[in-house]
Amino acid sequence: MSDVNQKIESILNSHKVVLFMKGNKNFPMCGFSARATAILQDLGVEFFDVNVLEDQEIREGIKVYGNWPTIPQLYINKQLLGGSDIMMEMYESGELQEALKN
Repeated sequence: MSDVNQKIESILNSHKVVLFMKGNKNFPMCGFSARATAILQDLGVEFFDVNVLEDQEIREGIKVYGNWPTIPQLYINKQLLGGSDIMMEMYESGELQEALKN
């Protein structure tokens, strides 16, 4: 396993809900990251944010790790749910709330 994969695994093993994003939960640096953060905050979810702008290795590595080309990426219990569009769809249908309960 590569160093970046080990770093990602360590983050995912340490936190139930992880959002790989541009910026952080207090200062999102793109609209998609802002929307993802707003959804989680609206649900009152505690989540760990990873600012990919601060670590180029993670920024590229997370795309390969989850086989998902864009950021943000939401992981719950080490499972990739998707980006902000999928989060919005799941939020509106109630699926995201269910995923967070488990």
